[in-house]
Parts: sequence; C-alpha cells; structure tokens
Amino acid sequence: MLVAGDICLDRWCRYDPGESEPSRETGIPRVGIVRTEVTPGAGGTVANNLTALGAGRVAVLGAIGQDGFGFELQQALAARNIDCGLLVASTEIQTFTYSKLINTNSGREDKPRIDFINNRPLPGVVEDQLIVNLHSAFQDFDVIVVSDQSETEHGGVVSTAFREIIAGIAERYPDKIVLADSRTRIERFRNVMAKANHQEANMACKKLFGRIDFPRLRKTIGGAPLIVTRGAQGSLLFDDGRRRTIPAVRPARIVDDCGAGDSFTAGLVLALKASGDLDAAAAFASVVASLTIEKPGTGAATAREVVTRSCEVGNGAA
Repeated sequence: MLVAGDICLDRWCRYDPGESEPSRETGIPRVGIVRTEVTPGAGGTVANNLTALGAGRVAVLGAIGQDGFGFELQQALAARNIDCGLLVASTEIQTFTYSKLINTNSGREDKPRIDFINNRPLPGVVEDQLIVNLHSAFQDFDVIVVSDQSETEHGGVVSTAFREIIAGIAERYPDKIVLADSRTRIERFRNVMAKANHQEANMACKKLFGRIDFPRLRKTIGGAPLIVTRGAQGSLLFDDGRRRTIPAVRPARIVDDCGAGDSFTAGLVLALKASGDLDAAAAFASVVASLTIEKPGTGAATAREVVTRSCEVGNGAA
C-alpha cells in the first residue's frame, strides 16, 4: 500500500487556561501549552489506518521540511511501522502541520487551529524528486492512494504533473487499485477511482456543470468507480451506470469524527484489494469509520475491532 501526496503532521496541543497571564513584553495573554502529542495527519492518517488494519507493507510518498515538525512526523510514521523512505525533505518548504489547541479543563478544541502551510508552488527540485520516487516505486505496490489535502491552490504535493503521472499509471496498470481523495480538486483527476465526501463532490459538480450530477462527474474523471460519503446517511457508489447506497454503521458513541473520511478510505482500498467486491469494501469501510469516530483524535481501528463490530451489527464486511 502506497499513500502518496500530502503527508502531514497533527499536533494535539493541550493548554491550561490557568496559565494565560499576559506576556510581560506585549501584554497579550499567552496560551500555555502543557502537553503535546503528535500523529501522522492527512495521507499519514490513511497510512496509519492501513497498518492498524493489518496491511502488509505501507509506505508514504510526499514532501516535508527539514525542520522539527518534519522530524516529529518521521518519528510518528516509524513508530507505526510506516515506511517513510520515499519522503522528500527540503529546507525550502515547511512541513505541512495542523496544530490543534485543546483546553485541558473541557477537553475541547476551542481556539483557532494553527496550521503551517505552503502556499507557493513546490520548488522544482522537490517536485522532480517526488516524480522520480513515484516512477521508481509504484510497481512495488498493489494499491496507490493519492491524498490531495492541501486547500491552497499551490503548495501541495499533488500538482498538475503529479496528477498526470497518476492518471497514466491508472490507465496502464488496470490491475492496480488507484484511488484519489481530494479536498478541493477531485474533478481534476483522470482514470482513477475517486472518493469524496458529499460537500467535496457537490462543489466539484457545481464547478464543472453548474449543478449536482454525480454520474456525470464519474464520467468526467474517467469512468472508474466514484464513491461519495455522506456521514450518517451512508455512502453512494457509482459504477458502470449503477447507483447504490451502502448504509452507514452507527458508532456506539461519537467522540471525535476527525479523520473518519481517511479511515473510510483505508478500509475501502484494503477490503477492495482483498475481495474485489466494491460493495463489500464500502461496507467494510463504513465499519472502520464507525470505530474511529469512537476514538479521540485520528484514532485507528484494528482488524479485530472491525470483525467484532461487523458481527454485532450483522454486517457482511467481516
């Protein structure tokens, strides 16, 4: 399993409101961070879920800065047995990082998130090396997940050139599962299986056609299956002119829905490779997502948990 694209760092920064006395220099109240946890984010969340579910080799391909956050990200990936040898590190960019400020009294994220982003095109030498790494490694993998999570027009790993190479791989190697998951640009992909939540898919349709038309969106991307997730309403599958709905699995409790879409993606591609059955894979993915919603942060579901939950709800995903 290869996850290529925006491999980010999530930093869960817990602050004590009692430590907010104003700075002596500026008079501005400080946010006193007392504890920080780090986990792989964006495409890293997909990779983390794949390893937790028992996938064999899981690797990530992306760009990071030669900075402290890049070091933390590599350590977090290595701790989860995720191969980060295809990452490209550069002093010319910073590591894409989400810093989430969580109140120790309430346990809630109640302050604006601090994101470290890149909003200029990647340096040519970085993009060139990413493409070299992709060309040299893709044949070693059964599944390629493209994680296009950057919300800026420039600065993300998945550039026009990167998408063209992915489209070529998907076209020339139909036995590989190539899936794209994009926050704001799913309509720009070609030849790949596409997964988007309903807001992302609606936005893509309106940009292209001025109205919602998921079957037409699928044809525009190239005719491979389109999966549209809708939270508690389940997911829609479009494949060979057919539309069907896969029910959502109700979580026992909702703790944090952050990363649910990434866990769905991981469950989908893993089960699809194992079974060859898209409907069964989507049902499996729904179970995975329901379990991660019950965990704080971007928690990952294990294979044993999926089997247990599937038996509880009578889901054929097991």
